[in-house]
Amino acid sequence: MPAQKYNARDCRFQIEDFLNPGTWTEFRTALNGSTEGGINTFTLSYEYETTDTTTFGSNGRAESQNMQEGMSITLEGFRLKDPSTGALDAAQSLAELQAARLGNDSLTGFRFAAPGDTDWTVWADAHFQLGDTGGGNNDKASWSVTVTRSGPSTSVAIA
Repeated sequence: MPAQKYNARDCRFQIEDFLNPGTWTEFRTALNGSTEGGINTFTLSYEYETTDTTTFGSNGRAESQNMQEGMSITLEGFRLKDPSTGALDAAQSLAELQAARLGNDSLTGFRFAAPGDTDWTVWADAHFQLGDTGGGNNDKASWSVTVTRSGPSTSVAIA
């Protein structure tokens, strides 16, 4: 079968519970978690650090090499709260708690997969930074988090 487009809304994202390592909680999207999805946009980003390798022999043409690669993913959507208990959605709550942790404690696992993937892409060590929350008169409250990989990516089979 030839390669084909897939729906961004069908991608999956999970955070590792720092209090229970090995326990993963799924961020709610249109497909996963419930019919009330919180995440409706994601952006996977790459960042590179380069070094200048230009010499006199370069004859005025810049030369450089990639020396470091970084990755991050931003999840955006709606803030989900239980109206009767006030409890925040489980994955959003874990992300907010994790974002408040510092130093070595700021790292926990994150993983994601596209439709049809048989393996998760795993960031064993990642840190979380919250984005803005808000909205206008006729809006639902927004929510976002940026997850940044620390170290290499690995993979594990989707169970």
